[in-house]
Amino acid sequence: MKRHATAVWEGDLQQGKGSLTTQSGTLKNQAYDFKMRFADEQGMSGTNPEELIAAAHAGCFAMQLSHFLAENGTPAKRLEAKAAIDLKPGEGIKGSALTLVAEVPGIDPAKFNELANKAKAECPVSKALGAISVTLEASLA
Repeated sequence: MKRHATAVWEGDLQQGKGSLTTQSGTLKNQAYDFKMRFADEQGMSGTNPEELIAAAHAGCFAMQLSHFLAENGTPAKRLEAKAAIDLKPGEGIKGSALTLVAEVPGIDPAKFNELANKAKAECPVSKALGAISVTLEASLA
């Protein structure tokens, strides 16, 4: 299986602009630029590569954990996973901090933590991010 996205960039880094399009069409000519990536701390002016990595990581982790919980006989009612990418300009991406709040009826807290950490280690996006620190803060609701 292969998935793809296309980025088009015009101009220099600080004054240029670009657009992102994904195979699924979820993003279609989605604008991005220097301000969206480095200057807008609120992250509300548009998307950027790090936000997309965060979405991929959170989604992958939640799906992987869902699988492990079902295999354990304790399927999740709800998993809310967040990934926060730490980008240091001039240094690159330093880490991805996963935060999870889960509703898993009938699970032992120790088993929950074991499976959450296993999912963090084994989800394909975590593996792809192997060059950076990946942390997890998990709790049961």
